[in-house]
Amino acid sequence: MTTIGIIGAGEVGSHVARAAIASGYKVVIANSRGPETLERLIEELGPSARAASATGAAAAGEFVVVAVPLKLVNDMPATELAGKVVIDTNNYMAWRDGHYPIVERGEKTEHELRQEQLPASKVVKAFTHIQAPRIIAWGKPANSSDRLALSASSDFPDAVEIVRRLYDQFGFDTVDNSPLSESWRTHPGQPAWKQERQTRTELIANLARARRIIRARNS
Repeated sequence: MTTIGIIGAGEVGSHVARAAIASGYKVVIANSRGPETLERLIEELGPSARAASATGAAAAGEFVVVAVPLKLVNDMPATELAGKVVIDTNNYMAWRDGHYPIVERGEKTEHELRQEQLPASKVVKAFTHIQAPRIIAWGKPANSSDRLALSASSDFPDAVEIVRRLYDQFGFDTVDNSPLSESWRTHPGQPAWKQERQTRTELIANLARARRIIRARNS
């Protein structure tokens, strides 16, 4: 049975954990306050879940979901994440994360920065334009006419393939929006982010409609 490491036990991390366990995975999940603070969540998730430190979750996972915001000073366990696919669920939000001029000027996306912080890992952006509870509520069987789609962006095709398999198990189609430099197309405020319920055809159209918002270099 495949084990997924999850760093971040907030709304996104905990709902990914629920969906993963329902799909037959084991999960090792971490938060910033320590494994002992996750007792209630682990009790809910059941025997397929256990709590650990971020380092422990990174080491245990065959691939790892990072469900915490990017920090300019890297606080990820890079050594334990080396050689692994890292699914980054973060959306850059200046009101929460602070201003990153390199992102706001359109020079790089936050996911490219995450990849730079984890050079020995394969970063893939996923789960960023769906509200966390709907990861469980909105999944549909394959070939359903109303099955919804989610995007994935990476510089590594095998990382996208892992997300594609995970999306399919959770009940969603995949639209490949690679490479990471194109991941801005699902940023908050873009058409794909605004229209949460979208089929594969609709998502492809919304990605094409995206227009990058770039702040002046002296802002």
